[in-house]
Amino acid sequence: MDYRPTIAITMGDPAGIGPEVIVKALADPVLRHKARYIIYGMNELLAYAADLAEFDVFWWRDQYNGRLRPYPHEVVVVDYDNYTMLGHAVRAPSKMGGEASMRFCLDAIDAAQRKIVDAVVTAPIAKESWKLAGYHFPGHTELFAMRTGARRYAMMFAGGPLKVVLATVHVPLNSLWGRLNIGAVFQPIELIHEALVNWFDIPKPRIAVAGVNPHASENGQFGDEEERIISPAILMAKDQGIDVTGPYPPDTVFLSAVNGKFDAVVAMYHDQGLIPVKLLAFDRAVNVTIGLPIIRTSPDHGTAFDIVGRNRANPGSMRAAIELAIDMAVKRHARQEAQRRAAPAQRQAHDPQ
Repeated sequence: MDYRPTIAITMGDPAGIGPEVIVKALADPVLRHKARYIIYGMNELLAYAADLAEFDVFWWRDQYNGRLRPYPHEVVVVDYDNYTMLGHAVRAPSKMGGEASMRFCLDAIDAAQRKIVDAVVTAPIAKESWKLAGYHFPGHTELFAMRTGARRYAMMFAGGPLKVVLATVHVPLNSLWGRLNIGAVFQPIELIHEALVNWFDIPKPRIAVAGVNPHASENGQFGDEEERIISPAILMAKDQGIDVTGPYPPDTVFLSAVNGKFDAVVAMYHDQGLIPVKLLAFDRAVNVTIGLPIIRTSPDHGTAFDIVGRNRANPGSMRAAIELAIDMAVKRHARQEAQRRAAPAQRQAHDPQ
């Protein structure tokens, strides 16, 4: 690889399995060779995870002093040692955990916006910890969108044979009907089309849209959302030249995608899309926030407080998130280089003779 991007990794909640899956993923020298890494976290917990897994420390430590900067080293841990909680002893949400994990995220986002890093990979946070610390974001997705000023964004999952994007994200089911509208369905269709073309090398994506009611309402027998909301959004997307069809019964559309009929599925709510992804690819699925001006990926699992400190966490999803972030960063760099090389010729063509 001619270009080695720099990947920021946030450690997530200090009491979760973030330190363990980060260390286990990056312990592979092949993965470390593909990029440079800046881990925003706590050196004590990362070293503890390495000791449990019987890995030698392979990173350089820099004590956090409030100043973000690039590094010449292969792997650096920016150590927020002012947070002194012992994550492997706590194993639960806490105010301190929320403050620390939020700080890691904010600094990584700022580093990406300042071009210090090329992408951000986030280890799991505990939403309850954020709430205890006074932060009322439902999750990473909303934080990244607010911090970067993104107006159009969506949560996408790529795992095994499935790519799924959500029309609504962290919304209670009893609030779904107030959030589901034509725009909420159209936007993820448009964003997943762009993502498949730009990031996954699918020039003409085939997109399916799931219904929200049983049997996709069966011509109005079980609700009217398919006719009133979902179908108009599909027609809008078709008018823009997007190959999208539906709404399909939610209980069969994912099987059709697995069998190769579709390149992606638009799901109407969180668990409708996440259950098939996690069932088929729990240890290798990746969460991607599409529509942001920066690259952000994440493993598809949570903090797993119940197995912290036992050396039992599977790093597969974290590794997949890192690899996808690298791939996206390399592709973006290649596009930027192509545009830079083409710019002089374009200027010459427009110069008056």
